[in-house]
Amino acid sequence: MTREAVIVDTVRTPIGKRKGALSGWHPTDLLGHTLRALLDRTGVDPERIDDVVGGCVTQVGEQGCNVTRNAWVAAGLPQSVPATSVDRQCGSSQQAVHFAAQAVIAGSYDLAIACGVESMTRAPMASNAAGGTGPFSADFLEACKGQLMTQFEVAQILAGTFGITRREMDEYAVRSHQRAHESTVDGHFAREIVPVPIKDEEGRETGELLTADEGIRPETTVEVLAALDSAAKWDPSIAPDITAGNSSQMSDGASAMLIADRAVAEQLGLPVRARIRHMVVGADDAVLVLSAPNPVTRKLLARTGLSIGDFDAIECNEAFAAIALMWAKEFQPDPERYNPRGGAIALGHPLGASGIRIMTTLLNHLEVTGGRLGFQTMCEGGGQANATVIERLG
Repeated sequence: MTREAVIVDTVRTPIGKRKGALSGWHPTDLLGHTLRALLDRTGVDPERIDDVVGGCVTQVGEQGCNVTRNAWVAAGLPQSVPATSVDRQCGSSQQAVHFAAQAVIAGSYDLAIACGVESMTRAPMASNAAGGTGPFSADFLEACKGQLMTQFEVAQILAGTFGITRREMDEYAVRSHQRAHESTVDGHFAREIVPVPIKDEEGRETGELLTADEGIRPETTVEVLAALDSAAKWDPSIAPDITAGNSSQMSDGASAMLIADRAVAEQLGLPVRARIRHMVVGADDAVLVLSAPNPVTRKLLARTGLSIGDFDAIECNEAFAAIALMWAKEFQPDPERYNPRGGAIALGHPLGASGIRIMTTLLNHLEVTGGRLGFQTMCEGGGQANATVIERLG
């Protein structure tokens, strides 16, 4: 019998600003809160879970020592259930979905959870690069011809390669905020968000709840963004058009998805919301870091025979407006179907949680609009990218 990996349910926390409303949460506990909420929503017996696969990028300090396993235990869930943490940089939780779905299809798992967490407040970006001579050895640098660059500089180079102007990036960023705001006001995001109690600096609950994403700025305009200086403050000349306004926000958040074999889900009376129809991963130039969404998309289209017009909704992570526009320049999606609920520029980008956050939003959008096929890709450190196609079934 052919096995199918299906999505039973998927949730996320509101995304908090770095040093914002979720900064009082230890990331282990924030992910644990999200895992518990997912299980409560589905009613599945946690003892039935075969594995928990979690994405996290900065696996050091409070996110070290297998944060996914620690979160499962901290949530008071059965310690007989294993868990592991993976790092494919920004695509870590999208990769967690791939690993869990592949194991379900192979018959190794019947029920699995893919999840992700990142507290960019408490485990700052690049804090895992400390020690020794750092993560980039002499041989690595030689392979890259000594051209290791910041993501700001790479975003500027790719913008130039694809003929993307500063105004286009700022206009795109404003649209992201507008779409995210509309999706908050009309209750769309409430379908996927697990409210989180706000904690103070000592970790005590204040009695308040965070119920909406903290970084959305509906009042921003192209004129406001045009006045911002380069995000590369140490040398603005390397990325004059890349600003905090047209880049993703550093954030805190968590996400989780229950994946099952379709026959098992039906036997247990669980909802079957979508199937994970196609999965590929790819890589490009490690120097350019952010360019791989385009070749991985070409790879997926070639393998599946699908075309961009087949997708009812498309998500390309807004790590930078330059990257979302780079993808759009090549593939020419219908603008109304492309990142239709806004993205990381407005919502934030808690690195290890973003892959499932995006897929959660994508699935909810398909359900609300009656769409069938959704496509997702995102750039990842080291010049990599994942691509996933989901098919709505519910």
